[in-house]
Amino acid sequence: MTDNHTRHARTRLSRAHSLPSWSLVTAGVLAGGLLGGGYGVLKPAEYTATSYVVAVPGERSDTATALGFAQAYGRVATQVAVLGDAQVWAGVPVSALQASVRTATSPDAPMVAVSATSTRPAEAADMANAVARALTRHANAAKADTHVELLQFSRAVKPGEPSSASPQVTGLVGASAGGLLGALALLVRPRRRPEEETARPASVPGPAVAADAHGQL
Repeated sequence: MTDNHTRHARTRLSRAHSLPSWSLVTAGVLAGGLLGGGYGVLKPAEYTATSYVVAVPGERSDTATALGFAQAYGRVATQVAVLGDAQVWAGVPVSALQASVRTATSPDAPMVAVSATSTRPAEAADMANAVARALTRHANAAKADTHVELLQFSRAVKPGEPSSASPQVTGLVGASAGGLLGALALLVRPRRRPEEETARPASVPGPAVAADAHGQL
């Protein structure tokens, strides 16, 4: 009887301390939201500025040729030869330009977008314009051979709003990731055995067996 009561007591204690399934998901959402929001608050805001240059065909060239050279110039813009000249106008080292400057081209238009990212809006604009200027000079130095001229289409301006995610967005992303991890934890956690197996009652001898045993004493 003692063992039987002990098993039942352990079963009731386990039920009292066991958490419902949804609590793991809720805890994951709350923890992920707090971490994501904290990351968005502590991380400095970043600003992105973009300058555009366009490839113009010459007398012995055509639009298709200009488009091909625009694609090539988009890849050359982040090379050390171009960034080495751009660092003088940007006022930052080449390593900073390599980490901050990105280029993009279009398959339909002979245009190159030069984007720079920085925690200071004015610096982002200066870096984008400096790289675009250096790229234009390098391209036009060979225009007698390429028959394509590279012109500045629009200068980068000082961005008024950050391009990095706000704390609200990072908080939502963190909450989503935390909820997903909580749901995965529910799927991989070991299942409980049936109650009949974990808390099987011990057999108690019947009256006849007990009387028999008493008569033999």
